[in-house]
Amino acid sequence: MTIEDSADPGDTTTDRLRTALRSSASALKAGSVPFALAGSYALWVHGAPENTHDVDLVVPEGVVDEAARCLADQGFTIERPPEDWLFKAYLDDALVDVLHRLNGSPVTDDLIKLAQLHDVLGLRIPVLPPTEVISTKLRAMSERYCDFGQLLPPVRAVREKLDWPRLVTDADDNPFARAFLFLAGELGIMPTDQLPLPSPERQ
Repeated sequence: MTIEDSADPGDTTTDRLRTALRSSASALKAGSVPFALAGSYALWVHGAPENTHDVDLVVPEGVVDEAARCLADQGFTIERPPEDWLFKAYLDDALVDVLHRLNGSPVTDDLIKLAQLHDVLGLRIPVLPPTEVISTKLRAMSERYCDFGQLLPPVRAVREKLDWPRLVTDADDNPFARAFLFLAGELGIMPTDQLPLPSPERQ
């Protein structure tokens, strides 16, 4: 799949994010650092609306320092926030989040191997499958972050590419994620006629 420049001319936020995506991916490729495009920009590659907030990359936990050095050498400003599951890389005001833990679990080489190569903005880079991205977003839902309205458009856009049984299983221990999938079914996004939500006994 090839993703070409398609944003409206003069959309400087999009231009800067795309430049940051290209620059960060190019730097990690040149440094032979294993990585994959994740988050909303991965969903964009698979057909979802384009994100206008940040770029998400994932790297195995063991190469975090190497990844940070590669991006710093490319001109990114590296910030180590209090959260211990990512670092932030800024190119001007465009943000790239580089995550090495997802939902509390380390990013592994096996996860990176699930990524598929796509032509993105002139680069051939690994991109996580949409099911992996949506599963991560569902499992991250909580009382502090539960924006169904933000997640519905990309899920609708990639619904035919999703492994719905896998998502139902992954969401089973998260009431917010289960509620989202129920809503997706009510809206005709999830094929509930073929895949009823589980109803285990709960206290």
